[in-house]
Amino acid sequence: MAVDLHVHSNASDGTESPSEVVRLAASAGLTAIALTDHDTLEGVDEAREEAGSRQIELIPGVELACEWDRGGLHIVVLFLEPGEGPLQDRLGELRRARHRRNRAVAQCLAGLGIEIEYAEVVEEAGEGSVGRPHFAAVMQRKGYVPDIATAFRSYLGAGAPAYVPRRLLPPDEAIALALQSGAIPVLAHPHTLRLDTSAEYAATYRRLAGYGLVGVECFYGDYSPAVRLDLERSVRSFGLLPSGGSDFHGDYKPGLQVGTGRGDLVVPDRALVDLRDARR
Repeated sequence: MAVDLHVHSNASDGTESPSEVVRLAASAGLTAIALTDHDTLEGVDEAREEAGSRQIELIPGVELACEWDRGGLHIVVLFLEPGEGPLQDRLGELRRARHRRNRAVAQCLAGLGIEIEYAEVVEEAGEGSVGRPHFAAVMQRKGYVPDIATAFRSYLGAGAPAYVPRRLLPPDEAIALALQSGAIPVLAHPHTLRLDTSAEYAATYRRLAGYGLVGVECFYGDYSPAVRLDLERSVRSFGLLPSGGSDFHGDYKPGLQVGTGRGDLVVPDRALVDLRDARR
């Protein structure tokens, strides 16, 4: 049996509703799915209701971008229930920082001759929180770029002319808040750390494990089967647990499917069992 512990809905920067994401999980034959939208738990109730009708376990979660000096360090937080709590209470602050960043991105694009009204980006996001994929989708629709990948490469990605940083949590604080909230912190897609050597990865895993990190995404949608197995062996040697997911975003990340990634992904349900046991 298989699970998917990293998916996004239109509550943040995916294109499908939380209930549709669950329906896709059911079609893929999954036993459990984790909704891990960026900085928000707004889609959890809708997803949970749909999951209940389809006998699929819904794991509430969130994805956090953290301070990092090279690439990107993201933490997927699993078993984070909506409501009050140390991390839950901080999500509002993070969403406000995202809003300020989005306004600055719109101004940068205008200065580059990209004529987009911020209201168009908000409309693209619907009821979800606005993110860079929504800017990219509007840019594509209006003919400024041929696709979303080009929008990020030429305008919105790190180092590009319309890239604007935002307030992020340090990884030690993000991990501590997750643990204080009764949740499980997992390092997402470790390749985005942009480390060069195995020694650098080893030092980073030790450092994050020292903060209380519980797992690392080994079974990731964009990784080859060989890389997934190698990662699992590696992270276990540091006392960390393997996790995994498709990182599904719908049309904003074409080719990635719930549960199967690019077609060959299998996240074994034993990964969920081990992560759940780590909460006890």
